[in-house]
Amino acid sequence: MDDQQLKLENQLCFPLYASAKEVVKRYKPYLEEIGLTYTQYIVMMVLWEHHTINVKTLGDYLYLDSGTLTPLLKRLESVGLIERKRDLNDERNVIIKLTTEGESLKEPASQIPEKIKECLAITQEEAITLYRLLYKILENKH
Repeated sequence: MDDQQLKLENQLCFPLYASAKEVVKRYKPYLEEIGLTYTQYIVMMVLWEHHTINVKTLGDYLYLDSGTLTPLLKRLESVGLIERKRDLNDERNVIIKLTTEGESLKEPASQIPEKIKECLAITQEEAITLYRLLYKILENKH
């Protein structure tokens, strides 16, 4: 058996995991200013783009299942940022709609990407390359 295979430094998964945690940590102070967690923020980004969406489609965008989304959506609804309603044509579908209060967070949130860009030690070209590689991995899921 080759012990090199099991060294942490030789695993692609570890720097991906650790980097993801580090990036999310960098978002935290900016998101606290607008009262969102990182996962709430990514939900809101989809809603700022689409305004109304069903839970399944939202989960597809975010690579999250309904078991993860449901408590998150309940919390966003409890603070007045979204509304959840059953689809009248198919009660199994839950429709998420952005409220006026949720829409009002869009402007302060729009400044966060630039702040994050400033605190990451990579060039614009490196960011584009990383983005493409990460989406290549996501698009190749089975």
